[in-house]
Amino acid sequence: MNCDTFLLHLRPGRSNAALLQAAADLAARCGARLAGITACQPMQIVYSEGCFIGDLIEQDLVAIGRDIAQAEAEFRATPGVEAGPLAWRSGNTQLGLANYLATQARSADLLIVGGRRPSSADATRDPDIGALIMQVGRPVLVVPEEAPTLDLGRILVAWKDTREARRATLDALPLLKLAAHVAIVEIAGRHHAQEAHERVSDVARWLHTHGIEAEASVRQSQGEDASLLDAVAQDMAADLVVAGAYGHSRLREWALGGVTRDLLLRLDRCVLLSH
Repeated sequence: MNCDTFLLHLRPGRSNAALLQAAADLAARCGARLAGITACQPMQIVYSEGCFIGDLIEQDLVAIGRDIAQAEAEFRATPGVEAGPLAWRSGNTQLGLANYLATQARSADLLIVGGRRPSSADATRDPDIGALIMQVGRPVLVVPEEAPTLDLGRILVAWKDTREARRATLDALPLLKLAAHVAIVEIAGRHHAQEAHERVSDVARWLHTHGIEAEASVRQSQGEDASLLDAVAQDMAADLVVAGAYGHSRLREWALGGVTRDLLLRLDRCVLLSH
């Protein structure tokens, strides 16, 4: 799979310097163009007597224009970014930000976003990353916002025999080719270990046809697959985890917990997710 254009989401109203540097470095290593995008959603105003709505709307629009202009200037000042017609996109959208980013990602092969905790997110500036993954139809690389570089030397492929995992592994090929060590791990019950070994071995053989050597293994499920996956990633000092997103419904994952939810909440490493 070719990955020629990366689209980086810049959070308006704050510095994106570290994320820009990391994304530009990764694009250069992959021989890809780096385009930028930002968007704001106007504040939702509920009318009440004595409230000067016109003034609030005007102030909000001024802030949006300022934040978008600052994000564009920061992007264009970064060495190595794209300068062509697909270089920059921005919008003041009444739609949800995830919806806007998803439609604009039609011109990209990979979408890069900064990870953040839900408690620190601003719905008028920060897209719902879970909703974005569900809508975008492109792989989403979630990067710790303060990471100055993306050292993808050690990559963990979290295998599950699902459409989403197959899609994610294919999408990750350009990044897997950068790694010095690739591990494919499936978490399976004790009575399904043999079948799981056959599956991850198949994936390793397929990666070999793409010039990627990978170590395949199976870990026995202990009830909390998300915690076990995190322990595996820590043991191998993984820089990136590749996984299919929302094999169960998104609502079920956020209500009961799940691997995708856990990966999005852990901000200490990069995650590539595809749905």
